Amino acid sequence: MKYLFFLTMTLFAAPGFAGNHPTHEDVARRLLSAGMKDGEAYSLLKELTTEAPHRLSGSKGAEIAVQVTARQMTQRGFANVHTESVVVPRWVRGLVERAQVMTSGDAPPLDLSVCALGRSIGTAKGGIIAGVVEVHSFEELKALGEKAKGKIIFYNRPMDPELPNTFAAYVGAVDQRSRGAIEAAKAGGVAAIVRSMTLALDDVPHTGAMGYQDSVPEVPAAAISTIGANTVSHILAEDPESQVTLELSCETMPDVESANVVGELRGSERPNEIIVVGGHLDAWDKGSGAHDDGSGCVQAIEVLNLLKKAGITPKRTIRAVMFMNEENGTRGARAYPVAPERKGEVHIAAIESDRGGFAPRGISVQGDSTVVERVKTWQPLFELLNAGRIEEGYGGVDIQPLASQGVPAFGLDPENHRYFDYHHSDNDTIDKVNPRELQMGAIVEALLCYLISEDGL
Repeated sequence: MKYLFFLTMTLFAAPGFAGNHPTHEDVARRLLSAGMKDGEAYSLLKELTTEAPHRLSGSKGAEIAVQVTARQMTQRGFANVHTESVVVPRWVRGLVERAQVMTSGDAPPLDLSVCALGRSIGTAKGGIIAGVVEVHSFEELKALGEKAKGKIIFYNRPMDPELPNTFAAYVGAVDQRSRGAIEAAKAGGVAAIVRSMTLALDDVPHTGAMGYQDSVPEVPAAAISTIGANTVSHILAEDPESQVTLELSCETMPDVESANVVGELRGSERPNEIIVVGGHLDAWDKGSGAHDDGSGCVQAIEVLNLLKKAGITPKRTIRAVMFMNEENGTRGARAYPVAPERKGEVHIAAIESDRGGFAPRGISVQGDSTVVERVKTWQPLFELLNAGRIEEGYGGVDIQPLASQGVPAFGLDPENHRYFDYHHSDNDTIDKVNPRELQMGAIVEALLCYLISEDGL
C-alpha cells in the first residue's frame, strides 16, 4: 500500500519523461498530467451536445454531429480526418405521444408519462383504446391464451436491483422492450407498453430499440415510466377491467445518407497496423446523449489529443472513429470494416467506450487467453489510474464486426450504478457528467492505445 501511495503521489510530481527512452510508467505519468491539467473532453462534449443534442441517425442533428466531430479533429491537427458514407434508417418520433389509464368507475383518466420505442409504428389518429393485461415474462403471456386477444400487453418485469452490475440487470429485462411487440402480436394483442429499462423510480420514460418479425403483425410499442408502471399495476390489481389509451404519431421514413467520422495519429513504424478507439455518434432523441454516447465519442477524440499534447508518436496508427447508427441499426459498425479505405490495413485492436462517462474502473477484454494475459501484465500501470480491473468481457457493439474477424476488442469499464438512471431518456444531459470522471476515462483509453501501439498484442 505504501508503494502504491508513493507511485500515486509521484504521478502528479513527475514533470516529464526521464531521459530519451521513457518507460511505460513515465508515459502514464505524462498522460495523467496532460489530461488532468489541460484536458478537453468535457469542453468537447459540451460543444457536441449543444450543437447537436438530438442525433438519431438520419436526422438533422446527426448531420450536424458529423460536422462537429470532424471539425473538432481537424482543429486539433489529426491526420486523415474524413467521413465515410453510410446509408442509415430514419425513424421519426412525431409530435404525439399520449397514454392514459381509465378505470371502469367514475374516476377521470390518469395521464401516463410515455414515449414510443424506437422503430415502432404509430397508431391511428385518436389512438388505441383497449383493456390491458399485465405480464412479467413471455411465458406468462403465452399462458393467458384467449385472455390476451384484443388487449394492450403491459410488460412489467423490473430490472433486478439485487445484481451489483446494472448491465447484467439490463440484459435480464430488456427482451421485453426488444421483442415485446412481436410477442404481443403473436398472442393477439393490439399494442405493447413496457416498464422503462431503469432502476430509478421516477416519472421519466426511457426509449430504446425494438423490432418486428416477418409474418407477425406489427403493433405499436411504447415505454412508460417506472412510477407509471407501478401505478398501472396497482390499478389493475384493484380493477382488472381498466383500459389504456395509447396514441403515437411515430413513423419510419426512407433511408438517408449519413457517415462515420474518422481521424488518426499515424504510426511512425507500422502505420498500416491500426488501433481503433471509438464511440457511437448517434443518440436517441431524448435528452442530449451526453452519456450515451457523446462521452465515448469525445473520449476517443481526447485520446488522440492527449497523446499529441504529450509529445508521443505511436509506433502504430491510432484511429478515432465516430460510428453512426448504433442505436437503431448498427450500419456504421458494419460499414467500417468493409469500407474502401480499409484496403491494405490490418487492425490489431479495437477499443470502445459506450457505458457512460463515469469514473473508469478497468477494461473488459474480448479476445483469446493470450490477449487477456498480455493485458494483465499492464495491470499495475492501470492501477495507477485507479482502473486496474482487467477482466474477460465484451468490447462493444460498434467494434463487434471487427471482433468477429478476430481483432481483439476492449471496452472501457466505468462505474455503472447511475448509467441506467439516464440511459435513453430526457435525463441524459451534460449536467449528469462529471468532468473529472469523463477525463479519466480518456486517459485510461489513451494509455491502453499507447501500450498496444508500443508492445503489440
